Amino acid sequence: MTDQLSPAERYAASRRRSGHPVLEAFRARLRFDMDPFQIEACAQLEDGKSVLVAAPTGAGKTIVAEFAVFQAMQGERGKVFYTAPMKALSNQKFQELVAEYGAESVGLLTGDTNVNSSARIVVMTTEVLRNMLYADSDLLRDLEYVVMDEVHFLADRFRGAVWEEVIIHLPLRVRMVSLSATVSNAEEFGDWLQAVRGDTAVIVSEERPVPLDQHILMRTKLIDLFDSSGLAATNRVNPELVQMARYGGRTLNSRQMKDVGRYHSRGGRPENQRMPRQEVVRLLESKNLLPAIFFIFSRAGCDQAVSQVLRAGIRLTTTAERDEIREIVEERCRTLLDEDLAVLGYWDWLSGLERGVAAHHAGLLPAFKEVVEELFQKKLVKAVFATETLALGINMPARTVVLEKLEKFNGEARVPITPGEYTQLTGRAGRRGIDVEGHSVIQWVDGLDPQAVASLASRRTYPLNSSFVPTYNMAVNLISQFGRSRTREILESSFAQFQADRAVVDLARKVRSQEESLAGYAKSMTCHLGDFAEYSSIRRELTDLERKGIPSTASRGERDRRQRHLAELRRRMKQHPCHACPERESHARWAERWFRLKRETDQIAAQIRTRTGAVAKIFDRVSEVLTELGYLVVAKTGELALSPDGRMLRRIYGERDLLVAESLRRGYWDGLDAPSVAALATTFVYDPRREEGQLGDRHLPRGRFREAFDRTGTLWAELDDLERRHRLPGSQPLATGLALAMYRWANGTSLDHVLQEADLAAGDFVRWTKQTIDLLDQLSVVADGEVGRTARTALDAIRRGIVAYSSVA
Repeated sequence: MTDQLSPAERYAASRRRSGHPVLEAFRARLRFDMDPFQIEACAQLEDGKSVLVAAPTGAGKTIVAEFAVFQAMQGERGKVFYTAPMKALSNQKFQELVAEYGAESVGLLTGDTNVNSSARIVVMTTEVLRNMLYADSDLLRDLEYVVMDEVHFLADRFRGAVWEEVIIHLPLRVRMVSLSATVSNAEEFGDWLQAVRGDTAVIVSEERPVPLDQHILMRTKLIDLFDSSGLAATNRVNPELVQMARYGGRTLNSRQMKDVGRYHSRGGRPENQRMPRQEVVRLLESKNLLPAIFFIFSRAGCDQAVSQVLRAGIRLTTTAERDEIREIVEERCRTLLDEDLAVLGYWDWLSGLERGVAAHHAGLLPAFKEVVEELFQKKLVKAVFATETLALGINMPARTVVLEKLEKFNGEARVPITPGEYTQLTGRAGRRGIDVEGHSVIQWVDGLDPQAVASLASRRTYPLNSSFVPTYNMAVNLISQFGRSRTREILESSFAQFQADRAVVDLARKVRSQEESLAGYAKSMTCHLGDFAEYSSIRRELTDLERKGIPSTASRGERDRRQRHLAELRRRMKQHPCHACPERESHARWAERWFRLKRETDQIAAQIRTRTGAVAKIFDRVSEVLTELGYLVVAKTGELALSPDGRMLRRIYGERDLLVAESLRRGYWDGLDAPSVAALATTFVYDPRREEGQLGDRHLPRGRFREAFDRTGTLWAELDDLERRHRLPGSQPLATGLALAMYRWANGTSLDHVLQEADLAAGDFVRWTKQTIDLLDQLSVVADGEVGRTARTALDAIRRGIVAYSSVA
């Protein structure tokens, strides 16, 4: 009987025999059986270990996190924190857990949202947990599990350090559930977790739960990317595609040439142009390949695509579906002010939804994005045109994913997407339990190389590299808790240093190997008449000088000195004992090899010296800046300690932590009214698009704001100079692009006028306003007296309208 079981069933049976009662109770609640990697990870958790689970998008990693929540809830007091990299993901997971465990058991903390924070299950952004750890929050009591969803975000160069801070500082008694996309160095990351967290099991799955069929859309035809004949090796490019790709080289067979001729006789497009989006939607509908997500790497492109499809008269919904869509939208958006609906493009947006078409990008109002996600999950919206942010963990699987291009603008230039990005994007294709297979469709453009596409699609993994760098806030928090010496040790346990040390191991191994070769070369150039290395160095210096020659601009005195030096070298070379050796040139060849290899070995040794303790060296420079400014002082024991200003800096989080602290300390914001404080806070968090640049004075609020901003800008320049003197990278100037709009929003100006002033989409305005609220909230706590009270007033003034309504940022 056992022989008739599938591998997964046999694996599950063995697990049942080994005794994991909590896992079995959890499985009994599920509507489907678990995959082997899920069972293995949950069993490891029940055995008391932490786990790192690396698996493709859509493989079901979150089941492991859900088991951790379930296990914690079996006890009377155990708590679990569920962290996510984005507020949108936090909100989505909060709603799911509330549906499962009830509102009284689940909380949400996202910096600007505080719901039931003392609950046994709390969903939060990673930054919130980091801040809790530094503050030694009471909420950490009885914490049993921390889930770190999308843990590969620690490679993010802006926010990645937060993940490492949390991993390092979590109490060792807390078990971690780390969920990652498939990365090529999962074992290395697991080794680091083992080193800093203790017993950690690494579970890696390469299997997609729903197979992915990959196609190229060439003219009107979907062509398989890979050979499906079964006669060729796996991942061999489809020969038909290769031949059709050569159409630019005029090598189609007779049947295809006739097809192309008929196509052009009907007024078809040249073969190197893309099929219009509405035609692609119709094609996918005819082949039952909807719902689909079209990834377009620009917001404007997404909005234009929706307009194109709607103008073409496409309707993908039934009358009953349209009624259901309108009912859901009206319910979700009922609290929006009537006067804001037109500004937000509500009616056009609703019209598109009723026809089954929508955009999804950061410029949309968060509430609108939530509705699109809900309708897509309910199969009511059938075609979504999205930017890549949709691929970052939000639960929106589709039957088909369409990529219009395989390159994107990275802020500086158009660059090819990476294998990791390709995997993330196409990972949305294939709905578990609904689809037998998922489909990815790449639209053909002239010059597309099928082999390059196949290579991109075949490489399922990408490396996870640390972006950890010590910050001012991190430094004062760690020194306050552990002292300087212990802090250096902690920083040397970061993944950044772990990877650097591993690289050092490889470099050191190379040095040892080359030193063996150097010894062999030295032996081969040994001369019985004297020191051939000394002789060879004279020859090399002479050769180098002769090759360079004497510059035409050299003075007479310099020419004479050069000539005398050359004559002296020639004399020394001829008088050296080795010059008379009959095997001189043979020795010289070995000596040249020795010198080349010695130079390379010395360069590698220099690399090793710069990598060893690299993170701690940056911490030392940060500490020097803080000591010079008085945030750190030298105690009687000789250890560094925090001054009162250093204790203030402990509670300021963000990329401009030191500038905020120094502005408060110098009183630059004293006497400002609430709108001015809101506008000034915005200049700290706003990150303008590259093409925006700085605005002139006429685009800034008047009055006391100008004086405070000028003084703060001068202070930024001083700190930037100070950082660069201490070999730190410095920072960008304050950004003024949103200041006047935020000032007017705080004064009660309408949404329409503010969005025109800011030249921003509603979603962008909400996001920047939420970040301004985060900073104002910190100021209201750390700033003394009037500034703190004004910051709270400013916070309340800008948290209104669509900002107050939007549940996520």
